[in-house]
Amino acid sequence: MATKSLIGTIPRKSGLTICLLLTLVAGACNAAQSHRSLDRLHPCLSSEGPTDALCGTVTVFENRHTAIGRQIQLWVVVLPSLASTASDDPLFFLAGGPGQAAAQLASQIRGVFRQVQQTRDIVLVDQRGTGKSNPLNCRSGASSLREMTEGSAAALARLRRCLDGYDADVRLYTTDIAMDDLDDVRAVLGYDRINLYGGSYGTRAALVYLRQHGEHVRSIVLDGVAPTDMRLPLFTARDAQHALDKALADCEAESACNGTFPAMASRIRNLITSLDRQPRHVRIVHPRTGIAEDVDVDARLVSSVIFSALYSPLTASIVPALVDRAEKDDYQGLFALALAGEGAGENMSIGMQLSVLCSEDASRVSPDELAHQTSKSVFGSHLIGSQLEACAIWPRGTVHDDYYRPVISDVPALVLSGEVDPVTPPVWGESVVKHLSHGKHLIVPSTGHGVVMTPCGNRIVNDFIKRGSVDGLETDCVGDVRRPPFFLTPAGPDPSEGDSTAK
Repeated sequence: MATKSLIGTIPRKSGLTICLLLTLVAGACNAAQSHRSLDRLHPCLSSEGPTDALCGTVTVFENRHTAIGRQIQLWVVVLPSLASTASDDPLFFLAGGPGQAAAQLASQIRGVFRQVQQTRDIVLVDQRGTGKSNPLNCRSGASSLREMTEGSAAALARLRRCLDGYDADVRLYTTDIAMDDLDDVRAVLGYDRINLYGGSYGTRAALVYLRQHGEHVRSIVLDGVAPTDMRLPLFTARDAQHALDKALADCEAESACNGTFPAMASRIRNLITSLDRQPRHVRIVHPRTGIAEDVDVDARLVSSVIFSALYSPLTASIVPALVDRAEKDDYQGLFALALAGEGAGENMSIGMQLSVLCSEDASRVSPDELAHQTSKSVFGSHLIGSQLEACAIWPRGTVHDDYYRPVISDVPALVLSGEVDPVTPPVWGESVVKHLSHGKHLIVPSTGHGVVMTPCGNRIVNDFIKRGSVDGLETDCVGDVRRPPFFLTPAGPDPSEGDSTAK
């Protein structure tokens, strides 16, 4: 993350036909067609992806070991290189989550990797269980705030209904199996060597692919490292606390923020403790529908919103102001922040997420370890309780002990960590890079989850993929990155503070 029994489910066209189609759709016939098999794909319909991309499926057995029974159609989108002669080695993008579908992000990925597409194809595969690859979705479809505040019994009941309704053996949706799928896609499309970019959970997938199929990897980018031995959610509260402490220390060091929101660390702790003792019954206007609802706000909800805000320094800069309002029983801003990424949740397969985390991580976490790791964090067990409850009912796949060994490789590797990342902090990048003999670990200051999304990180990643080596890589911009100023009013930071937005 085997038998090569895969076939493309789109009717095969001749090389001339596909070139004529590409001339109409993308404006050029790629002279590199001879060494690729993109004729297994078709120009995407607007309902499938960007219309200048290629779409199709590759079929694999759900049970790769027996190679009998149920089959899965893996959904594939290729953003063809804009060059008249493309490089032989494309970029394969591995999405996060776990549970995110890579192909559904095609338009955003093209923007982020625009320089890569100048010379290389970009290949996006919906990992088994996500997107259009036999998705293990579990969404209520409700547009009410009450789902956000529902108790564990209702959430578990919904999971059980989803589990009963799947046409799938959810034990077979682990990372190692999926990475053998990915190698089949590589072979079907006619690529020999590929470059890998993995973000968040995608770093785990990329490392597993590197171990299982390293002979086909030219270079690898690991952005926000989540190694196989991470044991989620064991260190979630600890890592989130480090990010929160850094944000609040920066607020204290900024005179305007500290003057407006003094003693914020103790105030957040007091707020969560108070909600632990007595949840608040409040009326909230749904930020999207405009419908007012009566909901119960508890410590779990507030902890989760603050944790999610820490993923980005920009949203973290709003936390002191929102906590200040919550102390006055005004939770409207916290709900608005919680729903700010509501659209992203549509591209998240919860069933696949549980198949990975329950099989690969939660089974290796003891209650005593959890109690120890959460005891000193303001978040306590609020960030991990729902996952552990879900894993208590979710069927688990088989994961061999070798899966958790460090991945040792001499493939050129760029490892990126955001200094204030609350979920994949630099300690995980350090643990991985020491086993990558041609690897380089960059810790980007004042940066959260996803270094490639910053201008500096984006330049470095694109340059690395072009070079295929960390040698000579220009990284000076890392020293110029700054945290954005904190919000002091609903309109944003105090204008007198100036703009110190990260570069």
